[in-house]
Amino acid sequence: MKRRALLTLASLLFSVWSAVAFAADSRSEEITILPLGDSITQGGGSFTCYRQILVPELEKRQANVRFVGPNQDKTSAHAGYGGKNAKYLRSIVRDVYTQFPADVVLLHAGHNCFSEDKPVAGLVEDTEAIIATIRSLNPQVTILLAQVIPAGKLPKYDYLPELNQQLAVLAKRLASETSPLILVNQAEGFDWKTDTVDDHVHPNAAGAKKMADKWLAALLPLL
Repeated sequence: MKRRALLTLASLLFSVWSAVAFAADSRSEEITILPLGDSITQGGGSFTCYRQILVPELEKRQANVRFVGPNQDKTSAHAGYGGKNAKYLRSIVRDVYTQFPADVVLLHAGHNCFSEDKPVAGLVEDTEAIIATIRSLNPQVTILLAQVIPAGKLPKYDYLPELNQQLAVLAKRLASETSPLILVNQAEGFDWKTDTVDDHVHPNAAGAKKMADKWLAALLPLL
């Protein structure tokens, strides 16, 4: 009887140890992150980039992540391209993602067009093509799609509210269980009057923190 009890206890302890070891191993798997976008993703000396806050926040939580991309600054690797729009990103995304096949993509693209050109339909089409290209290379990729931050440089950016509405529609239409597409509302709570630098487009420290907080909230359940 005593021997049977000991064997049962040993079996139970082994099961518990195996579960703990499996959980620890799962947490230890590195997750790669590709930030993709324009200057708001790239960063610059005259404003604060969300990566400057997001990366330390992830490090503080000991998240096993690694930022990847063709460009590098003192904060992290990234695929941010100042002055470029979604059409440009569409033209390079296959090469970029082939070289840096990340588990998670942070996509913030919608600026660098003019409202007089009525760009929303084209931007949505380009965004859909970006997503399709990435998924064709990695059918299990997770994409965090941002509704982009508002800008006070008007009338140039009058189209952004409409774009964000259409990006929400796009995210719903392209939803997938195998390749999650998560809408991140970077516009909500972001006030260009208080959250951007003097150009009324790029985030200041307060705006960058709001962006980082939104990305972080979407990322943490994936880690």
